[in-house]
Amino acid sequence: MDCPCSIFFSLFVLVACAAAAITATRLQALEDRLIVLASEASPVLTTADDEIPTGTRWAILVAGSKGYGNYRHQADVCHAYQILRRGGLKDENIVVFMYDDIAYHPSNPYPGVIINSPYGADVYAGVPKDYTGKDVTVGNLLAVLLGNKTAITGGSGKVVDSNPNDHIFIFYTDHGGPGVLGMPNHPYLFAIDIIQALKEKHLAGTYKEMVIYVEACESGSIFEGLLPDDLNIYVTTASNAVEDSWGTYCPGMDPSPPPEYYTCLGDLYSVSWMEDSEVHNTKDETLKDQYDNVKARTSNHDTYFSGSHVMQYGNIKMDREELYTYMGFDPANENISTGSENQLLSSSLSPGFRIFLTGKKSVGINQHDADLLYLWQKYEMANEGSSEKVDARLELVEEMSHRLHLDRSIDLLGKLLFGFEQGPTVLKAVRPLGQPLVDDWACLKTMVNSFQFHCGSLSQYGMKHMRAFANICNAGVDEHILAVKCAEVCERNGYMSGA
Repeated sequence: MDCPCSIFFSLFVLVACAAAAITATRLQALEDRLIVLASEASPVLTTADDEIPTGTRWAILVAGSKGYGNYRHQADVCHAYQILRRGGLKDENIVVFMYDDIAYHPSNPYPGVIINSPYGADVYAGVPKDYTGKDVTVGNLLAVLLGNKTAITGGSGKVVDSNPNDHIFIFYTDHGGPGVLGMPNHPYLFAIDIIQALKEKHLAGTYKEMVIYVEACESGSIFEGLLPDDLNIYVTTASNAVEDSWGTYCPGMDPSPPPEYYTCLGDLYSVSWMEDSEVHNTKDETLKDQYDNVKARTSNHDTYFSGSHVMQYGNIKMDREELYTYMGFDPANENISTGSENQLLSSSLSPGFRIFLTGKKSVGINQHDADLLYLWQKYEMANEGSSEKVDARLELVEEMSHRLHLDRSIDLLGKLLFGFEQGPTVLKAVRPLGQPLVDDWACLKTMVNSFQFHCGSLSQYGMKHMRAFANICNAGVDEHILAVKCAEVCERNGYMSGA
């Protein structure tokens, strides 16, 4: 195994390069920033127009992670809630899933406050605590979507009790991997389970149309070759089926969070659609308009430098509909018309949006490295010689050692199954566009469980290797053979099952 010191030095080089991307001059606003505390935040303005002509608007907001290093995901969800409330959606029609462990985390410099951009106001105030902590589960999420109150365990018990004329908006943000989305409590959320629930919801006839936004690495793989176009469901994802999505507003970047924060404040795709919604009239802007705007910003002006390919799935014809149908309407934006550049440029913009409009390329960091950046910043900010410094360094080295263990174990597994020459090629193979990740999803789940039993948790980082397990299934490898090889691999790498 490589010396942890060399691993640590590699991380130093990585972060140093990211830090070098900061522009020489910063906006004066960074120094004069004002963080709006919960007690000082502007009240949510609602409108009586909370019913659309043909039904009710519903929303499900999901942050699939936990921990202060994943601050950005819960910040995304809280921000989305504020937008929907200003749009007139009622709390009774918004279901929020978030672990709720960052607002009062010891590392949060402003207890009880969550921000989603460097100069942003508090977005935590008023957010419903429907499903938090141990109740943020795949089972509860699917039960909420299907309106199945009897299947709920814990939480508020709130579900999407929708009718045939209702419209539903779903926003999910977290880590992901090929065919899978993360959740703070096991198990993972597999693509096939999402698709089956959506088909069941459609068969029940309990909605008119649905829009889904997903922020995660390889998020396109959740729908690629799986989501039919006849369910009246329109989807956009932060990335295609084979690439990472990106964090933004991270330490050492431009724009950067206030110096007392050592974690990313948001995700690029997520803040792009939300900040776009806040400066447009949702009665004029269509889903297609927003898709184009978000695609341009998330791709970094089509350069894909620190960016990804925003994708569309499902019933693409629905993109002609106005955002208002799903997100409601904020009266404050009534006089803003789509394409009105003067009004847009003069409105109150986030620093990231302002940089995008100038044509500059922004600097982001992919979701996996965002976790390492947080651990590095935590180490850097700890007092020299303190126990916190020692603990932070240990946490960083352990994370990198765990990643090395996973990478080496899966590489060796492929070589033992398919030969030392063909192994890496088989595990990394990508199926043609339009095909799902795997044919037998039960096999995939079994393979993942077998590996984790013998080799330890995949964790957030390990979800990136889900394609390898899918390809093992596609190759027809027997699960018993895999179990034997997993045990052999991880014994060689010094990991004992159950340790």
